[in-house]
Amino acid sequence: MSVFTAAADQSLCAPLSVLGKDVTVPLVTGGEVAYAALDYAASAPALQRVWDDVAAYAPYYGSVHRGAGYLSQLSTDLFENSRATVAEFLGCRADDQVIFTRSTTDSLNLLAAVVPAGCQVFVYETEHHASLLPWRDARVTYVNAPRTPAQAVETLERALADRDPYGPALVCVTGASNVTGELWPVKELAAAAHAHGARIVLDAAQLAPHHPVDIAELDVDWVAFSGHKLYAPFGSGVLAGRADWLQDAEPYLAGGGASRRVARRADGGVDVEWHSTAARHEAGSPNVIGVYSIASACKALTEAGFDQLVAREQHLVAAVRAGLADVPEVKVLSLFGDDAPRVGVISFVVEGWNSSHFAAALSAEYGIGVRDGLFCAHPLVRTLLGSDPQEVGECGAPEAEPGESSLNAIRVSFGAGTPDEHIERFVRAVGELVSEGAQWKYRTEGGRCVPDRGTAQL
Repeated sequence: MSVFTAAADQSLCAPLSVLGKDVTVPLVTGGEVAYAALDYAASAPALQRVWDDVAAYAPYYGSVHRGAGYLSQLSTDLFENSRATVAEFLGCRADDQVIFTRSTTDSLNLLAAVVPAGCQVFVYETEHHASLLPWRDARVTYVNAPRTPAQAVETLERALADRDPYGPALVCVTGASNVTGELWPVKELAAAAHAHGARIVLDAAQLAPHHPVDIAELDVDWVAFSGHKLYAPFGSGVLAGRADWLQDAEPYLAGGGASRRVARRADGGVDVEWHSTAARHEAGSPNVIGVYSIASACKALTEAGFDQLVAREQHLVAAVRAGLADVPEVKVLSLFGDDAPRVGVISFVVEGWNSSHFAAALSAEYGIGVRDGLFCAHPLVRTLLGSDPQEVGECGAPEAEPGESSLNAIRVSFGAGTPDEHIERFVRAVGELVSEGAQWKYRTEGGRCVPDRGTAQL
């Protein structure tokens, strides 16, 4: 009995309804097929529930915190209620702040802007660039990639033991890798950080859509995530956690909304009193619809039940891993080994294939959308592929022609809206491409591998 047939016996929940589930795309070999969106780690499709909530609110759209009119008051209530919903979703402590941003990248850049002077930041080389790069004004220690969760804790403890014990320190770590999907020992890392007088921020961009994230239970100081990975539309994110560094720093952006009072001085200058609440770092007219969509997604996932969602996703993870294991030419990338718990994010390479060529064939011949490249985690992917993590790389596909070797990988990712059929099609497509080859010829154009529309491969 296949893992797909077994699903009925396990009484797994149905996939959540998402936008685009009925979209069809053309195949180069002729005809059309329902698009299999298997690039959730980049951007998950919006939940239908979220879209419906936003559409219901749209006629009542108004600027928040600014107007006395009914729509402005309604929008302000919705905005602040959304903040409370996100705080509940994250298990925030009573004195934590929830700040709305544009994305995980924006959230971590905001935190980087408010760290105290002289702060030492510890970042694993395995981080997404959103976590790896923002700390330009801090003293940064880059920690080598661990090969077990225990080694991750031990390596961090050694690095922290060598730090200045009197200055501020911050550890930045992912909750689930955007390359391997593996879960990191966040609670243990938080304990290690606090034992050495450091704080910790959790990049939950890949964790929050797949697992419950509880700030108090994990004992982390901050959490950052993006709406567009949490089944909400683009353009919204969250930074939630301790208020003190946020309140003590100058606003991330200066302008209306961040300021409580502004007055001219006798000498011609300006005196400003900044807000001490989350508004301090939310200058300008906020993205009300983006904020509301995040809150709607938080409610939808909570109501669906993470236990059921996790069980179904693990069924899909097992199906993908079993299918890839049946193809000897496929190598799945992993830091912690085959038994490590993971979310629905799996990267791999195929012997004899340029990864961009393989991804292009999945799209053009099977209607399957995956991602190829270095996944904005260049040092990690190069380490996993046995290359020098210091080697310079570029995002996107390399200039190698189809059939030539390339130092990048293929990533398949999925979640609460993925039907079994998409996974079945993907597993079948991988096997057919490896055993039979592509049916079409491909060429490199603008740095991407694309079908050559002239002739099919015989």
